Amino acid sequence: MKSLPEYLDLAAETHGHLCAGQVLGVRLAMLGLRELGIDDPVAERKRLVTYVEIDRCVTDAVALVANCRLGKRALKFRDWGKVAATFVDLKTGRAVRIAAKESSKQAAREMFPEMDKEAGQQKAYAELSDGILFDKKWVKVDVQPEDLPGFKGPRVVCAECGEGINFKREIVQNGRTLCRSCGGEKYYRET
Repeated sequence: MKSLPEYLDLAAETHGHLCAGQVLGVRLAMLGLRELGIDDPVAERKRLVTYVEIDRCVTDAVALVANCRLGKRALKFRDWGKVAATFVDLKTGRAVRIAAKESSKQAAREMFPEMDKEAGQQKAYAELSDGILFDKKWVKVDVQPEDLPGFKGPRVVCAECGEGINFKREIVQNGRTLCRSCGGEKYYRET
């Protein structure tokens, strides 16, 4: 694994700037990987699946450190609005969930009260102990075969819109195979 300063430099480069969320995300992912005993996530890229629970700066840093990408099917997004990630070791079946403690913000303010909020958080998040920043919990995650990186499965066609559906994401309603959108799970409206 790279050092914290190395990851922070890479995070600033890939994300476009360094912020408190990036520092927290780097630390969160480093802790998760250490707990699983994964020292080189690049060399062991097919060993890890990571679930992130927020779509903010933290997630970009977690993806960078864990070497997990949506396009490689190794990064999974759950829109729960929490600064947390679960790291699943596919080789051993072990999983650890790391969540930022709400009290970490106050700890950062107390550590550097003379600094503005953002600068103080960045500096504190780089220096505070893992125990002050994070809650750690061993969990069980049943990663379905269709959610694994490299899964090759049948592609089906929606009976309503005719679009292809991968990875067993179709639903069946009244005997018809539908995509989730035609089945009622739309996030968009046609205009």
